[in-house]
Amino acid sequence: MAECYGWQDLLNFAGRAGNFYPGQCDYFGGGTVLPQAIGWVIVVAFGAVFTLFTSLALWLDSRFTAHSGSSEAYTTAGRSVKAGLTACDIVSKWTWAATLLQSSNVAYKYGVSGPFWYAAGATIQVLLFAIMAVEIKRKAPTCHTVLEVVRARWGTVAHLTFLVFCLLTNIIVTSMLILGGAAVVNGLTGMNIFAAAFLLPVGVMFYTAQGGLKASYVASWANTGAILIALVVFGMMTYASGKYPVGSIGAVWENLQDVAGFKPVANNKEGSYLTMWSLNGLVFGIINVIGNFGTVFVDQSYWQGAIGAKPSATYKGYLLGGLCWFAVPFTMATSMGLAARAMNLPVTIAESNAGLIPAAVAQELLGAGGGFLLMLQLWMAVTATANSEQLAVASLIAYDVYRTYINPKATGKQMVFVSRVMVCVYAVLSGILAIVLMKIGLSLGWVYLFMGIMIGSAVMPIAFSITWKNCSAAGAVCGAVSGLIGALITWIVVAKSTTGELTIATLGGDFPMLAGEAIMLISTMRILLMMCSGQHVLQDAASVSWLACDT
Repeated sequence: MAECYGWQDLLNFAGRAGNFYPGQCDYFGGGTVLPQAIGWVIVVAFGAVFTLFTSLALWLDSRFTAHSGSSEAYTTAGRSVKAGLTACDIVSKWTWAATLLQSSNVAYKYGVSGPFWYAAGATIQVLLFAIMAVEIKRKAPTCHTVLEVVRARWGTVAHLTFLVFCLLTNIIVTSMLILGGAAVVNGLTGMNIFAAAFLLPVGVMFYTAQGGLKASYVASWANTGAILIALVVFGMMTYASGKYPVGSIGAVWENLQDVAGFKPVANNKEGSYLTMWSLNGLVFGIINVIGNFGTVFVDQSYWQGAIGAKPSATYKGYLLGGLCWFAVPFTMATSMGLAARAMNLPVTIAESNAGLIPAAVAQELLGAGGGFLLMLQLWMAVTATANSEQLAVASLIAYDVYRTYINPKATGKQMVFVSRVMVCVYAVLSGILAIVLMKIGLSLGWVYLFMGIMIGSAVMPIAFSITWKNCSAAGAVCGAVSGLIGALITWIVVAKSTTGELTIATLGGDFPMLAGEAIMLISTMRILLMMCSGQHVLQDAASVSWLACDT
């Protein structure tokens, strides 16, 4: 039986339209705030406009930059990006749909601890990745992907093993982007959710295929600006607009105390939304920290950003980007997630897990204009990360499959052609995969918690490939594979033993996910320490002919 919110008028507020009624079960069961045509305009027309904007910027760049059409420029942007743009790129690619939607979801479910654990738990990875960025520039200054480093040091078996992990990371991240984006577009406009899921990545592929990494940087600058402007608007409406029933810090505080008596938070101190003493919030924080190490250290797009940066700008860009990014999920969650509770909106946990909290709050605070602003912000977030993921997959296929195993003598033009083809292929396939996940019944929140189990075991081996001279190929491969197997077994066993059944809902619980990730971390580390011995440090990249730059 579907969950019913059971709304009661606690605050003398029956919604913007005054149509909430006692016992109301959900928020999005009725009509939409925006016409369906707006959904099509944002998903389709905005993609075309952004493609033209990016194409113009790239054309201007080609007029003043030598070798702008080479595979080196396409994949690495000439390795000359400065710290400010690197930081902007980090904020952009780390701002997923989940950054805006899942952060609001955990604020809605766990209270104020949710925003902190989401933001803090996903900032530390980027800050620590600054070390990896410096190391790859120092030890492999001419590489194009992190897997080239893995192959140079550990050989073919390790290369293929971690190729699977890297591609899996890109697939999971892209799936979360599409699942969250399509759900919000459908909730606000009524646009067919499967059409939205398919068209969101397709709208990005044109300018990504055309411009490569430079196109990603151009898009990052524009996307980040739009996302931050929308954040300021939503934050001001919640805490400084005077708009009832929120509109000030005091109003939000008082309303959250009132709502806690009606809908107390399980395992929070006194059921309060205003406490950091939250067991479920802490469990989510641990899951978040472990899972997001995988989506940074095992994601080629972050290595690609480090490779494209100037040596002097690498660590500065990643440290600055990580610190700036913290404000995005924290502001979004405390503005939208807490506001949904403070306004006593009848949003069910299922709707929240689908990423619909910001949509409900934007609609209540700003009406149709709020819905449009949220969709614009979300579209910017989806495209900002989607183009990075598409380019990452294209680079992995071009350099680690095509040139390594199919055509070792590939020219620069052939590499660019293969990369562009793969951008388009992956965009189409990712849209189809998102539709399949929706048919299965997986939501944004479910996939977000699950990612650590699938990719977390590859974090330490990949990091050790350029930081620990004694880490062996056998230790790296066995550690990653055994960690994955242990995580999957533990996840399923704990879900079955604690609930008595295996369903999507029980497998998506916090404690099975936490148990799986804990075993993954322990087993991976144990195998690595037992098996690693005597492997020499990565040789100088200049001595490895197949790591040389293309022309």
